[in-house]
Amino acid sequence: MKKIILGVAAIALTIGLYSFTTPVKTEKVTKVAIDNPVKGKEVYAKTCIACHQANGQGVPNAFPPLAKSDYLNKDTNRAIKTVLNGLSGPITVNGKKYNAMMTPQSLSDQQVADVLTYVYSSWGNNGTKVTAAMVKAQRGKK
Repeated sequence: MKKIILGVAAIALTIGLYSFTTPVKTEKVTKVAIDNPVKGKEVYAKTCIACHQANGQGVPNAFPPLAKSDYLNKDTNRAIKTVLNGLSGPITVNGKKYNAMMTPQSLSDQQVADVLTYVYSSWGNNGTKVTAAMVKAQRGKK
């Protein structure tokens, strides 16, 4: 009888240890999956929010919206180069003209990838995932 009880206890302990370690592995996988948008939101809050606002709507007649932005969604490489190099001169976003200056942002390739991934995954944009390799390929291009 003691052997049966010890056997059941050993099985229960093994199952208990297995169920304890499984969520840790799952949690790590989940964290990796959401890493870029979370970091991107932090970069956005420090770098972009003053002009483009918390909801991505921009400032009418001054700074264009990033929310549901036809300009942004049309060309990812142009968006990357805009963050890296800045932008001046007239542009049309969602049918409205803007002529403000955006200064180049001093961000790493990963920070640019994170913030653009966040923007593309927010406010009705197309969900493009931007990688550091994509940013690196555009760095220095006008």
